[in-house]
Amino acid sequence: MFLIVGLGNPGKEYEDTRHNIGFKVIDNIAREYNIELNRQKFKGIYGEGFIEGKKVMLLKPATYMNLSGESIREVVDFYNLDNTEILVIYDDISLEVGTLRIREKGSAGGHNGIKSIIAHLGSDVFSRIKVGVGQPKGDLIKYVLGKFTKEETVILNQVIEVSTKATAEIIKNDVKTAMNQYNGFKANTIV
Repeated sequence: MFLIVGLGNPGKEYEDTRHNIGFKVIDNIAREYNIELNRQKFKGIYGEGFIEGKKVMLLKPATYMNLSGESIREVVDFYNLDNTEILVIYDDISLEVGTLRIREKGSAGGHNGIKSIIAHLGSDVFSRIKVGVGQPKGDLIKYVLGKFTKEETVILNQVIEVSTKATAEIIKNDVKTAMNQYNGFKANTIV
């Protein structure tokens, strides 16, 4: 089984914020592959189904961002998963809005959700799709907990679709194939 995790914060007030782009991608994957996110366990909301003929679990941790690792650790322990069977999708302020980057491993890059996952897994070796949300011009916390503009939302809808395709490519083939195909993606800007 492959665990696909979207990072975000629980609660209505965080629903359309930059920090919750991982949740948005998970919701899109769930729609695309008819996977219902209707179970509560592992400190999160999840659903199970199939992508490219392979069993997957989609997970949205119900902890706050900086505790995401707790939820993932519970799933990993319960299903005895290997880190190579984990994909985490999250926001990245070092990438422009509308871009994505796929990695097999790496540091947290200042992202508290990823720091928590690395700490709970004891390793930085797990696949990621980083979705660009742009650089803050002021206060970081206010920025990542802020909402996207209308223009950014149009661009983001494209990158959410491509993130869904990249996820399927990772499941079907592997991370390197997805990296070759999707790294460097930049959504069309619409004025």
